[in-house]
Formats: sequence, C-alpha cells, structure tokens
Amino acid sequence: MNLLKKYSQSTFFFILIFFILSILIPKFSIFNYLIEFPNNFKLPIAKNITFITKWLIEDASLGIFSFKELTRAIGSILDIPSIFLKGLLATGFKFEIASGDSILIQPLSWISIIFIFVMIGVWLKDVSLSIFVAISFFYVALFDLWQSTMITFSSIIIAVIIGIIFGTLLGIFSFKFNIINRILTPTFDFMQTMPVFAYLVPALMLFGYGPAAALIVTLIYAMPPMARVTKNALDQVNSEIVELGQMVGCSTFQMLYKVLLPTIKPRVMLGVNQVIMLTLNMVIIASMIGAGGLGYDVWTSLKQLRIGQGFEAGIAITLVAIVLDRLSQKIASRRPTYEHKEINFFQKYKFFIVSFFVIIITWLIGQRYSFFFTLPENLTFSSGRFWDRIIDYININYHGSISLVRNFFFIYLLKPFKFFMLSTPWFLFVFLVFIIGLKIKGIYLGLQCSILVLFIALTGFWEKAMITVYLIGVCVFLANIIGIPIGIIASQNDRVHKITKVIIDTFQTLPAFVYLIPVIMIFSVGDFSAMIAVVLYAIVPAIRYTDNGIRQVPESYIDVATTAGCTKFQILRRIQLPLSLPDIMLGVNQTLMMGLSMLVITALVGTRDLGQETLIALSKVDPGRGITAGICVAFIAITVDRLINAWSNNRKLELGLN
Repeated sequence: MNLLKKYSQSTFFFILIFFILSILIPKFSIFNYLIEFPNNFKLPIAKNITFITKWLIEDASLGIFSFKELTRAIGSILDIPSIFLKGLLATGFKFEIASGDSILIQPLSWISIIFIFVMIGVWLKDVSLSIFVAISFFYVALFDLWQSTMITFSSIIIAVIIGIIFGTLLGIFSFKFNIINRILTPTFDFMQTMPVFAYLVPALMLFGYGPAAALIVTLIYAMPPMARVTKNALDQVNSEIVELGQMVGCSTFQMLYKVLLPTIKPRVMLGVNQVIMLTLNMVIIASMIGAGGLGYDVWTSLKQLRIGQGFEAGIAITLVAIVLDRLSQKIASRRPTYEHKEINFFQKYKFFIVSFFVIIITWLIGQRYSFFFTLPENLTFSSGRFWDRIIDYININYHGSISLVRNFFFIYLLKPFKFFMLSTPWFLFVFLVFIIGLKIKGIYLGLQCSILVLFIALTGFWEKAMITVYLIGVCVFLANIIGIPIGIIASQNDRVHKITKVIIDTFQTLPAFVYLIPVIMIFSVGDFSAMIAVVLYAIVPAIRYTDNGIRQVPESYIDVATTAGCTKFQILRRIQLPLSLPDIMLGVNQTLMMGLSMLVITALVGTRDLGQETLIALSKVDPGRGITAGICVAFIAITVDRLINAWSNNRKLELGLN
C-alpha cells in the first residue's frame, strides 16, 4: 500500500504541474511556437505516401508487366474462391451456351444449409445450441435476408480459412526464429491498432473494387490474433512433451506436426474464434469496397436513414456472429474421445453422409419447387416500420429528457475537456509522455513514446489527434467508471458472475457497426452519440479483466486475511484490489484499444477526429491522408499500450506475481 501511495503522490504531482503549465504557457506570446506546431517543421508525409501509391499504380513496371497488372492479377486469383462460394450458397452459376441462351444452376437449398448447421450442433451434442442455430437461420430466411447472409458467409469462409492458414504459419515462424518474432510483433501491433478505413483506399487502388480488396482489408485486421495465439501457445508447451518427442527421434517437422500442433490445438481454436469474430466485425466496412451481403444492407440503410431495415440486417449479423462464436467455442472445448469398439464406415461418417443426401435431395426437389431455393414474398416479413414507429414514439414522447441528458454531458463534460485538449501546448504533451515513460521504465521507453507523440505533431494532424484523445479519454473514463464496479460485484457473487458473463459474451460478439444503429435511432448524430456507442462497445474488457483479476488472487492470501479477522470488504479493499490492479489496468488498456477501433467508425455519425480524416481520404481517393491519419491513431494506441503494459509488468514484479 505504501508503494501504491508513492505512485499516486508522484503521479498527482506531475499531473498538477502539467495543468499549471497548460494554463500559464498560452498566456505568453513568446511561447507561441510551443502552443501551435510551426508549419515549417511539419513533414509532407501524406503527400509523399499519395505520390508513392499513385506512382506504383500508374508508372511502376516490373519488366514484362506493370505493378498494377500484378496486383490486379493477384486480386483476380483471390476473387475465384469467393465467387465460387457466392454462387454455391447464394446466387447459383450462370453459363452462356452457343445459341445465346443461358443455363442457371441453382445454389444449395436454404433448407439443406440450415440442416447442416443444426447437425453440427447435434454432432457437438448440444441440443440447445442446435435450437438456437435453427431459430437464427429461420429469422434470416423469413426476413428475406437469406441471399445477403449467404454472400456474407461466402466472404467470411474464405477470409477465415486464409487467416487461419497464414496466421498459424506466421505464429510458427515467430516461435522458431527470434528475428522474425521481433519483426512481426511491432507489425502486428501496427496492423491491429491501425484504423481499417486508413487502408481501404490503397486496397481499392491496388486490387480494384470487389471481393479481393475486401478480403485483403479483412485479413490485415483479423489475421494477427491467430499468429499471436499460435506463437504464445507454442511457447507454453510443457518441456517434458518436447523432450519426449526428441527421445523418440522426431525430426523438426515431425516434432511440429505430430507433437507441438496437436498439443496446442485447444488453444489454437481460441485463435480461430478470434479470427471469425474479427472477420464478422469487418463485414460492413468490407461492403464499402465490394464485399456485399448483410454489411452492404446495413451500410445503405444507414446512408438512406432507413433505420428499421438497417436494424433488421444488424440483428441478422448479430445472430450470425453469435452462432459462429458459440459453435467455434464449443468445438474448441471439445476433447477427443477414444472408443475401443470397431465401427463401420456409415457409423463413423453418418453426419456427413446424411448431410450430403439432404443437400442432393433438396437441390433436386428445388428444380421443380422454387420454395426450396427462395421463400415466396407472402411468407416473408419486415419489421422496418415497427422499429421506425418505436423510434418515432421515443423521439416524440421523450425528446425533452433525451435532450436534457445530451446537453448535460455536452456542456459539463465533453465541451470543457475538448477545450482543454485543444488549448494545451503540444510540447507539454510530448514532455509529459516522456516523463511518464522515464518514470515507469527508464529513458528508452520515455524516448520511444515521446517520439511517437512528436510524430503526430510533425504530420500536421495535431488538432484532430487532440479531438481523438479528448473523445477516447471521456469514453474510456466512463466505460471504466461503469465497468470496473460491475466487475467487482461479479467477482464477489457467483450468480452475478454467471449472468454478467453471458451478457458480456453476447456484447463481445456484436459487430461494432451494430452499436451505431440504436444510437443513431435515439440520439441522432454528434459527439454524444459517438460517446454512447464507444462506451457500449468498449465496456466489456473493463468488466471482464476486473472480474478475472480479482478471482485470480491466490486463495492463500484471502485465507490469511480471513484468519486475521478481516471483513469481506476489508479483504476486497486491502488485498484483492491492490493485487488485481495490474489486471484491471490491462482491462483499461483493452478498453482504450477497443474504444479507438470504434471511435474511427463513429466518424460516420459526425465526429471531427482522425476517424473523419480517414473517411475524407476514402471519399477523395487520397491514400496518403488516410494512411497518415491512421498511423496517428495507431501511435496513440501504441503509446498508451506500451506505458500501461510496462507499468503493469513492473507492478506484478513488485507484488511477486510473476
């Protein structure tokens, strides 16, 4: 506790000095160059990136073909599996014949696809999951969203397969070669913190409008977790297992294929789950550059303010996300069973055989009865008007209360903090970050983080960056003020823990765009709407890390405190919270990471931060502007991540938890 008090006092001292200088420096004109970054020192990074990108597309040559022809050829190859799956699941295959007519081969029947997913639940021996899968897919079919859902599925399947393969390979290379790990670690940090909108323009310019560009963008976002999970799982393999493989004479490949990979399979499945969830998070953004599907339905509905229809498609994305999340988690937790009795071919592959016959039979019957391919319009529903009426009712009857809450937060929280961030000299921020890094882990961390912040000033995006910091600061503060107490309560009560876990697991499966729909419906557009959406999206890690951190405090500590006569509240305040503080701070870090990823998306509802710069770059086809703004967001995230992780690791060492 004395150590914690020491940290608190020194932190308070530096923050106090920071505030005093922030107020005093702007009052003296001699310090103008410290208040606003001099134009002469700003670097034309955005212009140079745009120039290089356009040169690659328009002039770069590789001899027998140009660079553009190479990237478009790669795009055409990547399009093939997506187009095939799209035809198989959604649109069918159309062939032109010599007479000028065309032949249409119908896609798989919606009945057979629902049957296959239900059978997966049966195979996993989870009846409730099978029922939920059936209800989810019937919702999609009955609300006339089947074709859009299958188009989304076709893009998801390809992205997940490629992400798993390449992510696993990169994880293996990182495990085997330290130099590759040193290169890939910051690369993955950059890929995961870089806003997706930032590389939409380069993807469009290189690969053209279509599934290939959407696939590349999705892989950049969704693949790093697979590589990280694979590498970390290989690092944690028991040394006795490795020694056993060496004793029986395994070669390097045999050791990897027959010993290490089977050992880490359950952990790798968690990486697969992350790839699936992140891929689903990308469906709406990917639809902007040609992916289509449910994401396109939501995107067009938002643009045309058809909120009810957008909400329908958003629910469909949510249901698909929950279905794939639950199935992948169930497969990850499944353990192999060994049976000594002999079983015949049919018994061994009965689920595959039955599914195959259902596919063939429903497809053949569908040649005569179109019901098996498309539900008639008189059997489909639309709840768009229903949701629109609810929103109209809320806006008519509760407009005053909503405006009162919005104005309160804007006047007393958002506006003052925004003014403070925009008026504070850039030099103070750079210096403050250097001092914090220096205090936590020495001069190297201080220089590293302050250089990242200085880079933002050099790009000319300082004002936009400060608006980003102001918004994310407010959102992270509110998310943790709400989330940490919930996590504490959940850690003390098993019933609350179970209920909370179900809720936050569901929240974590919701794609980021889904949060925008109800927020826009009720609060219109602006910074307040962005704040609500970000807090809802980012609150999950604050709850989860607090709950898990407190629950992982060693029982021996609690037993000693109980024996000494401490009450439950004293144990929480004096033992559990101090010991779990590093984990809670990691939750704060994850809250910020998720908040930044969501904040870029909320540029669609009227924010004026770096996220808006990436959207402007997309509309003006200016890759340099988008990438530079994205780099600034990434550097904000990396700076905070490095500082919090360094502090957390130091704190764990001091507490003897490592």
